[in-house]
Amino acid sequence: MRPRILSIVSLIALLLAGCSGGVFDARGRIGAANAQILLNALEIMLAVVVPTIVAALAFGWWFRASNTRARYRPDWVYSGRIELVVWSIPLLVILFLSGVIWIGSHTLDPYRPISSSSKPIEVQVVSLDWKWLFIYPDEGIASVNALVVPAGVPVHFSLTSASVMNAFFVPQLGSMIACMNGMITQLYLEADRAGEYYGESTQFSGDGFSDMHFVLRAVPRQAFAQWMAGVREAGPTLDRAAYLALAKESQNVQPFTYGTVDPGLFDAVVRNTLAPASAAQAGRSGFAVHHLAER
Repeated sequence: MRPRILSIVSLIALLLAGCSGGVFDARGRIGAANAQILLNALEIMLAVVVPTIVAALAFGWWFRASNTRARYRPDWVYSGRIELVVWSIPLLVILFLSGVIWIGSHTLDPYRPISSSSKPIEVQVVSLDWKWLFIYPDEGIASVNALVVPAGVPVHFSLTSASVMNAFFVPQLGSMIACMNGMITQLYLEADRAGEYYGESTQFSGDGFSDMHFVLRAVPRQAFAQWMAGVREAGPTLDRAAYLALAKESQNVQPFTYGTVDPGLFDAVVRNTLAPASAAQAGRSGFAVHHLAER
């Protein structure tokens, strides 16, 4: 009996270990709140599912052929009490879920700043074919397919797409948000501890979509300052010519950095004055790039 129990416990442990790195392994306030909403919704729905399963089994057991105490009523057509139960339960579920969604949608508004004594770090995000460009406007540096932030400090993301629509998501930190051509979306996240967190695009964008992932490294503040200093000393310049070369379609791009960045580059991408690809290239991805047909 003891080996069987140990086997069951080991299996449960393995299943729980598979959850690491996902939305239920939150490493920030936003991610933890997102996970709590999912758990609350699950609890509310189980309040309906579990009694329904129990009732179905109970009815099958009570009305079995060998139970002579069960009353067979072929002419029964209506019961006000049963109707009250049948309709009140889904109505209560809708009310509870609506309350969870209403509170969560306001508390976790992506545009809402995170309360903190530390000033947020500004990061401009550009989704390309098929890679991520991260620009630190206040520091004048940039990185590709790698994002470094200080742990315990809010990060304000301004996001856009230089090509087709993508979606920025770091599961452990929470709040997936769209990146759209010609538009800027905003997102606030915070990693509450140092570590490496997987990030990805969750919006299919063509042939190289499977390569659109990155690692967000949350490091102590001193390590973040050292990283910025190292990037400034060693990285090349990201000007408009370098951006046009970077924006060409490419797959499985290894992370690298830029030591200096053209200050107006992000705004030029948003205004579509810098086009990453021709309309023909965009067509091969199965989408059309906004405004490129007019150029």
